[in-house]
Amino acid sequence: MTTKPVVAPDPAPLLWHEEVPGGAHWSGVLRRGNTLRVTALGGGANVSVLLYNWENPVERYNMADTLKGQHTAFLTAGHACYTDMGRVICSITADSCGWHDPIGGVSSAAGVKARFGDGPYQSLRNDYYRNGYDSLVNELGKYGLDQRDLVATLNLFSKVTVDDDGAMRFHPDNSRAGDIVDLRMDMHALVVLSTCQHPLDPATTYRPQAVRLTAWKSGLAGVDDRCRVHCDENQRAFINTERFYA
Repeated sequence: MTTKPVVAPDPAPLLWHEEVPGGAHWSGVLRRGNTLRVTALGGGANVSVLLYNWENPVERYNMADTLKGQHTAFLTAGHACYTDMGRVICSITADSCGWHDPIGGVSSAAGVKARFGDGPYQSLRNDYYRNGYDSLVNELGKYGLDQRDLVATLNLFSKVTVDDDGAMRFHPDNSRAGDIVDLRMDMHALVVLSTCQHPLDPATTYRPQAVRLTAWKSGLAGVDDRCRVHCDENQRAFINTERFYA
């Protein structure tokens, strides 16, 4: 049985906090040296995250480089998220869940309808059925971005494994209410997220879970930072990041 990482102490000094309902979308700019804590308010939460260099959104989180550089198929505490320019845009500094999915993608309108049936605004109002793809594209539009800027997401709190035949398996018991993950921003980052259910979630009822966002000034990675020293590739990526801001 895998031992889950120790949770970081309560954040201070606090910058802000807010709750994001299940099935909603959110975006904001977090400065380099700030940490965003995402707390699952219900078991089975999923948060699909996109990250962009705020000063030049053409540079953004790159799933392939992130996994290849750290020789992993999932992310957890000690890992860093790379951009397509070989820099670290954020680091996972604490994690009580232990596995976050970078390969499963986001839900679509057709997929949500096929699994859960019709859930239109006309009858359900603000409880209408949403999907991750449209949610993220709607949020990106606030910054002059669109579907062309949608890349592979990091799905917090979700676990997907791949068997020897290449079949993907979703693990519905991966997270519990109260689980947290801390994302320290190593670049000035535009963070875009959706709290829609994971596309591989086998649930037959529409039940996206809410999360709490908490931000605070945490400072930058030191020379012995866990994420920096995780592997040689991370050390080079942190150097690339620091030279960018020098």
